Amino acid sequence: MGEAAPEREAMEYDVVIVGAGPAGLSAAIRLKQLAAAAATELSVAVLEKGAEVGAHVLSGAVIDPCALDELIPDWKERGAPLETPVTDDRFKILGPAGSASLPMFLMPPLFSNHGNYIVSLSNVTKWLATQAEELGVEIYPGMAASEPVFDDHGALKGVVAGVFGIARNGEKKSDYQPGMELHGKYVFIAEGVRGSLAKGLLSKYDLDAKSQPQKFGIGIKEMWEVPAAQHKPGLVLHTVGWPLDDGTGGGSFMYHFGDRQVYVGYVVHLNYKNPYISPFDVFQQHKLHPEIRQYLEGGKRIAYGARAITEGGLQSVPRLSFPGGALIGCSAGFVNVPRIKGSHNAMKSGMLAAEAAFAAIAAGRQRDTLSEYDEAYRQSSIYKDLHLVRNAKPLLSRLGTFWGGVAGMADMWTTTLFGGFSLFSGAGALKHGKTDAASTEKASKHKPIAYPKPDGVLTFDKPSSVYLSNTNHEEDQPAHLTLKDPTIPIRVNLPEYAEPATRYCPAGVYEVLYDEAGANPRFQINAQNCVHCKTCDIKDPSQNINWVTPEGGGGPNYANM
Repeated sequence: MGEAAPEREAMEYDVVIVGAGPAGLSAAIRLKQLAAAAATELSVAVLEKGAEVGAHVLSGAVIDPCALDELIPDWKERGAPLETPVTDDRFKILGPAGSASLPMFLMPPLFSNHGNYIVSLSNVTKWLATQAEELGVEIYPGMAASEPVFDDHGALKGVVAGVFGIARNGEKKSDYQPGMELHGKYVFIAEGVRGSLAKGLLSKYDLDAKSQPQKFGIGIKEMWEVPAAQHKPGLVLHTVGWPLDDGTGGGSFMYHFGDRQVYVGYVVHLNYKNPYISPFDVFQQHKLHPEIRQYLEGGKRIAYGARAITEGGLQSVPRLSFPGGALIGCSAGFVNVPRIKGSHNAMKSGMLAAEAAFAAIAAGRQRDTLSEYDEAYRQSSIYKDLHLVRNAKPLLSRLGTFWGGVAGMADMWTTTLFGGFSLFSGAGALKHGKTDAASTEKASKHKPIAYPKPDGVLTFDKPSSVYLSNTNHEEDQPAHLTLKDPTIPIRVNLPEYAEPATRYCPAGVYEVLYDEAGANPRFQINAQNCVHCKTCDIKDPSQNINWVTPEGGGGPNYANM
């Protein structure tokens, strides 16, 4: 018999929200706004696994303020950190040594960044948290929600949070705390991309039975301080092409903002075939291109981070509500891939879920299925936003970057001009088919890739990068990167796929080590390096790696990112 579940205290709320990102905080704010307007009381708790709000929030980011305009119309007067409007919008195709500009007037209107702002999404989230707390929302940072709690009818009743003091061997340390249960009439899951609770709930309630597999990218980002002569406040530059080949999807972003600060980053679509691809090294190599180098040369890298991105779009959005809860934000996947934007949709989804839950609670309901939220989504700006671009990702996957990009542009123009009717799928949508893990081909079909060695000036290695992410974990705790079968990395992944975990991870978490004779390989997991990007959980071809929450407060701290 297994060990009995520990005795835990329980705290009761009207709504419990897991994740203090844009979606979770927008939901909390909207709930409190509705309660104030109705002159009623409503208790709302928000749990955040990061050491502070915003610690685990990472995005480009150019934000469309449409959802913020709706949620907090006087955000400018309230000091929201949206301070650098986009003034120069560029899109370029890179070759090995040169580049070609794509005129913005040729691109569908949705690509325009006029009216958008270059921001630190981490700082925007911190600001949203202050707005929520002023309304009476209780926010608990450093409290990882580690498991769901269900009622006798199978509805989501709440979550367990704040478990501390378990040693690596599973024994309780002197500072052990069993955590507590937070119960809600409804529980919103706002963990972000590939959250561990959302993953389990999708399976338990079969939420993705009628949707396409979710697709993902890995986004890697640095913040630089550059010489004044090279700084162009308000410049937004996106590129596709080199150093990726035409069959591998991805592209870069560069945003100039603040006081000589520049965000530069790269997104690699995780449906790539070649297991020798290293997204981290693709990004480092990209910075050597003259088009990018000209802005960074003489500057200093001051921060680093990485995060998976949902890319499936409309076809991959699962059923959003289930008994007792709802998926909001990137737990459901509302990123508009061609626009490289999702924060506005994440915020709007939180607001829609809040409105559905408030009405249900006011009617005396609890722990049922908020089908009104699903219906509101289908009538919302989120659905319209994703519907216009629904075929862009499948076309890139099928036709490659160049012809897929051309076809995607034509399709988006058609849907824009003809009320959503698609050139390639009519009123429907093209399918994705495979998962990103299943897209990985055997190593025997490909050749290893020789990436340039880091120069320590423009390009860097993984250890120095992880250092700049301010990542920290309590070392004596159970590993939060678990293997379903510990033999698979060496027995299957190494001979068949050249163990791609050593390359797709942007933080050097996974290594294959050999003895002095170069024999007897063993798989090593450096869990303390993990920046919580979730790429391993997504891309492992054997689907053998399971990412779970570490002790609360562990992970990166993305200050100003």
